[in-house]
Amino acid sequence: MSAKSSDPLLEIADDLYALPLADFTPARDALVKEHKADKALASSIKGLRKASVAAWVVNLLVRRDPDQVDQLLAVGEALRDAQENLDATQLREFTKQRRQLTASVTTAARRVAREEGVRTTESVADQVEATLTAAMLEPDAARAVRSGLLVTALSATGLGDLDLSGAVALPEALGFSAKARPAETTAPAKRPQLRVVPDPDADAKARAAADERVADAKALLKDAEKEHRASRRAVEKLQARTLQIQSEIDELRSQIAALEDTLEEVDDELGEAEAAQAEAEEAVSEAQAEVEAAREARERL
Repeated sequence: MSAKSSDPLLEIADDLYALPLADFTPARDALVKEHKADKALASSIKGLRKASVAAWVVNLLVRRDPDQVDQLLAVGEALRDAQENLDATQLREFTKQRRQLTASVTTAARRVAREEGVRTTESVADQVEATLTAAMLEPDAARAVRSGLLVTALSATGLGDLDLSGAVALPEALGFSAKARPAETTAPAKRPQLRVVPDPDADAKARAAADERVADAKALLKDAEKEHRASRRAVEKLQARTLQIQSEIDELRSQIAALEDTLEEVDDELGEAEAAQAEAEEAVSEAQAEVEAAREARERL
């Protein structure tokens, strides 16, 4: 589907969501002022929401490498078409292939974001992969991803229960395809001639840049520590569960051993009871024979 559209709002949104995340809000506000003569359009532009980091990463991948995204969506469509006729073994294999593909494309998306100067945390990467998985499971999610106008990450089960309200910048995004925008490179011949000019504010700028770097590092550290705490809690929880299960297994083994001992005793008693039953049956037979003999003798008298 072509990225061209006669809707000016879609064209504006396509340009806005192609920007670096930090540039979105000032660029949007500038466009609102630029189009203030058209109140309806200006109001619609003002309503465009800034994308989450995960949504921005997916939007970036759609524009930087649309061919790879199109291939992923095509595979998803093929899997959906084939799913009804698959047996359990084939379905498991296809699910495995889908996970491998979404993991690979997620890695590519993180690389593209890194080239733009944005480092993605594991939490963001999980949201990116969940969005790509949703695009393979649900046709509407595929259209939302291909629009390049996501504002939030997606999540789907493949059961048709996907809610896209608020997931894209505007409803018309479904059916729209983002314009491909390869990373810009500056040709050596076109590079400007540089010369050193003393900057009286160099020290202040350097300190500001250092402060910003420290702030960014602290933010990354905070995210890393948060993920570390979460993973540690998960490990501790699973360790406790493991000990509980092992304790239950040991208890069951003890009960089984006790029952096996009891079974052996009961089996011995059963053998003795069966032997006594056989002797009693033999005694009954002998007594019956004696009764019959006595009755016959009485009759002869």
